[in-house]
Amino acid sequence: MDDSAPFHDLIGITVDEWRDGFARLALLVEKRHHNRSGVLHGGVLLSLIDQAGGYAGLFCTVPGHVRRAVTLDLDTRFTGQVTEGRIVAEGRVVTAGRNIFFTRTEVLGPDGTVIAFGSGTHRWRSGSNRPEGVPADSPLG
Repeated sequence: MDDSAPFHDLIGITVDEWRDGFARLALLVEKRHHNRSGVLHGGVLLSLIDQAGGYAGLFCTVPGHVRRAVTLDLDTRFTGQVTEGRIVAEGRVVTAGRNIFFTRTEVLGPDGTVIAFGSGTHRWRSGSNRPEGVPADSPLG
């Protein structure tokens, strides 16, 4: 399972759990993630919703292979605020067609309350609609 993503390294996202149709990502909120009001920036929450939803549809069953997608649409609602602690985004595939999959994601604050939620529409890149994906070095991947 290749869960590497340079963007995750940039903002500090980790993959806690990843299986077919589900992904749990986490982030330890630090001051660098704050907006000018001193709370977690909405863009960080939006990124977590995008990444957890996308990853939910990208679990690959073959070692050395990957699945990739692009996000077509995101719908997000912010329902709480956080200034510190570990937050978790849980993404689930709601339904999937031949080339498109739809996701629902909740972001939970350190106390377990929902601080944001959203839905996404994602399109698999060529060959990634199959659970076995494509070789990681493939131009299709």
